[in-house]
Amino acid sequence: MQAGFATETAQTGTDALAIASSSNFEAIVLDLGLPGLSGVEVLKQLRSRNIVTPIIILTARSTWTEKVEGLRLGADDYLSKPFHTPELVARVEALVRRSTRHAAPVLVHGNLELDVVNSELRLNGVAIEATSLEYRLLRYLMQRAGRIVSQTELVEALYATSAMRESNTVEVYISRLRRKIGKDRIKTIRGLGYRFG
Repeated sequence: MQAGFATETAQTGTDALAIASSSNFEAIVLDLGLPGLSGVEVLKQLRSRNIVTPIIILTARSTWTEKVEGLRLGADDYLSKPFHTPELVARVEALVRRSTRHAAPVLVHGNLELDVVNSELRLNGVAIEATSLEYRLLRYLMQRAGRIVSQTELVEALYATSAMRESNTVEVYISRLRRKIGKDRIKTIRGLGYRFG
């Protein structure tokens, strides 16, 4: 996406529910007019599964009652069609900013601590120097601890534009991080990606 987001798309409501349930996202843009399982039903099921990812709903419906229904079911914002893409991007950015404020300020894994607020990394209470890319990579993995993150996803998360993206750089930074925090914390899942924890 040109705005710098790494995105995944779904063509049906069933696919949307499966993707949103199996991965961690910073925000979800949900079209209420999805084929198959309706967007409203997807929204209901996501919230019933305690998935708290911020959700903005897209609707072609003009009545205010349907927008109110979506908000009451757990959506965080809505946008009516047709819309201007910059407005959608701005709304997504605002949702992510708000949710980040309520995220855990310190990510902890055993004797490893990553202070999200102050951008500090500590092992056994001792500060560890890390480049901004190493820090961002580790933060991304720690926030998704226990699940496999593909190399493609990491590349898209680290670099805002496609011109900057080189998959081999992820391997370099993973190697550097392993030397700093211990080689067993970031596991390589052959053919699939990496898993923290």
